[in-house]
Amino acid sequence: MNKYLLLLCLFGISYTNHAQTTDIARVEYMHIPFRQSDNNVGRFRALLQVPIPLDKDLNKILVAGFEYRNTSIDINDPVPSGFNLQEVGTLHRIEGYLGYTWKLNENWRVGVKAGTRINSNLEGSLVADDWIYTASVYAINDMKDAEVGKPYRWIFGLDYSSTPGRNFPLPIVNYYREFHPNWTYTLGVPKTNMRHYLNDDHKDALQAFLTLDNFFANIQNNMVINGRTAENISMTVVLGGLGYEHYFTKHLLYYAYGSYSISNDFRLRDNTREDIYTINSANTFYFRSGVKFKF
Repeated sequence: MNKYLLLLCLFGISYTNHAQTTDIARVEYMHIPFRQSDNNVGRFRALLQVPIPLDKDLNKILVAGFEYRNTSIDINDPVPSGFNLQEVGTLHRIEGYLGYTWKLNENWRVGVKAGTRINSNLEGSLVADDWIYTASVYAINDMKDAEVGKPYRWIFGLDYSSTPGRNFPLPIVNYYREFHPNWTYTLGVPKTNMRHYLNDDHKDALQAFLTLDNFFANIQNNMVINGRTAENISMTVVLGGLGYEHYFTKHLLYYAYGSYSISNDFRLRDNTREDIYTINSANTFYFRSGVKFKF
């Protein structure tokens, strides 16, 4: 079972995903009610990852993944001329990917992943700018089940996507440690946290976290604002907060997170990442809740 956990952790990590994930399936909803504003953002997310063993010892495994996100944007604040609110009311992200992972030795596993993603408002037929291509390579040093006093895990990798204006791979470093029977911490990007289990059977847990969340979508019908062309809409937010998790079984759980942004940038941009118009920048509250099945 731990080998499945390793490979799903391998393929779940991404700068564009919420966290280092070992999920087989997840359904969640996120809500941001912007402070000092009548604007708000809601997002529905569904994820499925399927491991396909290629040998009986799980040394070689293929992973097929699919994710859908629907982001609803409600803008009620005044906007400049040329800003067509209907164009950005609903954003879609549809992603499929394949990965392959193999074991180097007892404690090291390596993997590669490639995928295709549609990020768009889908106001018409698909166009070239709607498509994003991704590629990643990872290595995991797992000592969670080794005979060590404080189990730990290292993950190293590079993640590349063809998102406009980002023509270079991003490094990924993640470190997990169990330093007490009921305490763990994770250091990394996009999420750093400390978790405390409230009971010895690990049915309930609280965590404090610092994380990054974002979304991006192509605007099929570009908007001209103040003489400049907006080609996409995106948001990047850095959050700090608290979360609660309840395990119905060892692998099925409910979670709820409440947080407040440290940095918030919600804007229209062109394809060189130049800001055309900032929609919201004030720090605000953030809520996310869902159910997931994981190893």
